[in-house]
Amino acid sequence: MTTKTLFPTLVRTQPVGDSDLATRLEHVCWVLAEDDAAGNAWCETEGYGGYTSYASLDDLPDRFPEFAELKALLDTVATDFATELDWDMEGFTLELDAIWVNILEPGFGHSNHIHPGSVISGTYYVSTPDGASRLKLEDPRLSRMMAAPQMRDDAPEDRRRFVYLEPEVGHAILWESWLRHEVPANMGEEPRLSISFNYALKRD
Repeated sequence: MTTKTLFPTLVRTQPVGDSDLATRLEHVCWVLAEDDAAGNAWCETEGYGGYTSYASLDDLPDRFPEFAELKALLDTVATDFATELDWDMEGFTLELDAIWVNILEPGFGHSNHIHPGSVISGTYYVSTPDGASRLKLEDPRLSRMMAAPQMRDDAPEDRRRFVYLEPEVGHAILWESWLRHEVPANMGEEPRLSISFNYALKRD
């Protein structure tokens, strides 16, 4: 008898830069939260519990050298991830087409979603105080399981319906953009700071 594992979902976690970069990026995040009037207005209208530059600023690497440094590092990480995914990249390149700041206040989260139009998505973690949310990932086959029973509580991580990843400051987590994910409510006493990003596939 042979049992195979087919159609794996790869998720990469790795350090990006050093602690000094995370510290400098944290300073920039708070500057943006203070100065980005359009972003704050969007957050108030949409009921976002904190601050995000998602709908207001699309050129952070051009505005801040800290973000330019992060972009250069993420470009390499994303390219390595594409190689690990065994993608045939002949005639294509990955292009960072969105990068934005997230500051989630205690008690707030981000409901489950995907990133249409992108191929690789991810988050770099700037500040993860005690009690801050983990990243929740959903089995992409969940809607097709029909009458399948629940998994045992002691099921291995790669067989669970949902997986929770613990973020670490200065590290990035990357996944394919079709993977549904969410940020549960921040149960800590301090804001949770992160920088999310999307990569698109561009023809050379």
